[in-house]
Amino acid sequence: MDFEADNCLEKIKSKFQNKKPMPVDVKNRFSVMLPLIKRDGEIHLLFEKRAFTLRNQPGEISFPGGRIEGKESPMEAAIRETSEELLISEDEIEIYSESDFVVNPYAAIIHTFVGEIKRDFDEIYPSIDEVEKVFTIPLSFFLETDPKSYKINLKVERNKEFPYHLIPNGVNYKFKRGKEEVLFYEYNGEIIWGFTAKMARRFVENLKS
Repeated sequence: MDFEADNCLEKIKSKFQNKKPMPVDVKNRFSVMLPLIKRDGEIHLLFEKRAFTLRNQPGEISFPGGRIEGKESPMEAAIRETSEELLISEDEIEIYSESDFVVNPYAAIIHTFVGEIKRDFDEIYPSIDEVEKVFTIPLSFFLETDPKSYKINLKVERNKEFPYHLIPNGVNYKFKRGKEEVLFYEYNGEIIWGFTAKMARRFVENLKS
């Protein structure tokens, strides 16, 4: 970069004028869909139980979604992942809107999209490599039911490699500790918890607001 003052400032200006803001220190980006589907004359939310053969979170309940790849947008990733996991065409997915997102304590951002699955539920046969089963829960359940809420403590674990001598008060520095809210819904023996429950609750809050 040319460090002559005027030229340098112009280059800095051009670099940042059209830059999209991104969260700092986020290492992984994911995108999921909150899928609405018509069933038995009602609106339901569709959920997946993750295949037990998966390395990450086997057997847990989630919305369709996954890692954002390459240069694809969060919406493109949500559509692609939903199509791949449910084995439906992208034409059978209608995205209504991007919804709220989460930046979790593990350096990941999770985008969410609300949309509709335009296929009969009984004609959905998901990928056995990724999905153990799919099921739905009436939207009315979430509108009428508050999740159970619990708190877990997040703390800093000290280690010998950290250069405490470089910061004020050294090893006695008071690092901030936090709490994370963990939500649980239970429906017909299925447990919806964690991020999935949190986004279901936020979706309902947005509907009611």
